[in-house]
Amino acid sequence: METEEVIERMYWAFNARDGERVLGVMHPDVDWPNGMEGGRVLGRDAVRAYWTRQWGMIDPTVEPRRLLRMADGRVAVDVHQVVRDLTGTVLKQEMVRHVYAFEDGLIRSMQIQAASEAPT
Repeated sequence: METEEVIERMYWAFNARDGERVLGVMHPDVDWPNGMEGGRVLGRDAVRAYWTRQWGMIDPTVEPRRLLRMADGRVAVDVHQVVRDLTGTVLKQEMVRHVYAFEDGLIRSMQIQAASEAPT
């Protein structure tokens, strides 16, 4: 599967709350940002627990807008992020950049950057 296809399917599955499908494209020792509380979570089980907590408190949606291959081999995805509370009220809406590193065709890590601060 091509990197672009992995990323496209991952965002679709995340927005559909199909965490197991997203976790399936992640390295077993994935290093993932905890965008809600700060810090990082390590491994698929920790990502699953983080998302379970997150989805119980807020309703985030991320729509990829642009994908860039970086010189160091990572892939940057500019996304439109909308965060709603569980009643549907928009809490935050912004463009952010997700930067992915891959290992053996799986997502090894992700970083979140403000789109305005992200190098191209």
